[in-house]
Amino acid sequence: MKIIERYKKPTPKFFKVLRNIGIALATAGGAIIAAPLSIPATIITIATYMTVAGTVATAVSQAVIKDDDTSEKEKNSKKNGS
Repeated sequence: MKIIERYKKPTPKFFKVLRNIGIALATAGGAIIAAPLSIPATIITIATYMTVAGTVATAVSQAVIKDDDTSEKEKNSKKNGS
């Protein structure tokens, strides 16, 4: 499966929530980094990590798709009593 096809498929609810949290982290971190104020280096470092973690969480969460084949197999095995 190509990455473009993967991104077009539906995402499970848990990963949608995780994606939104990642977007919020990346946005907050970016806002702190871009602030025109004099901010201690420790806070800038934390904001940088927040931005990276948020970006990675967003990208990974968006790439997760519902596996229809597995759910179909589980439904069939439950019907057959296996």
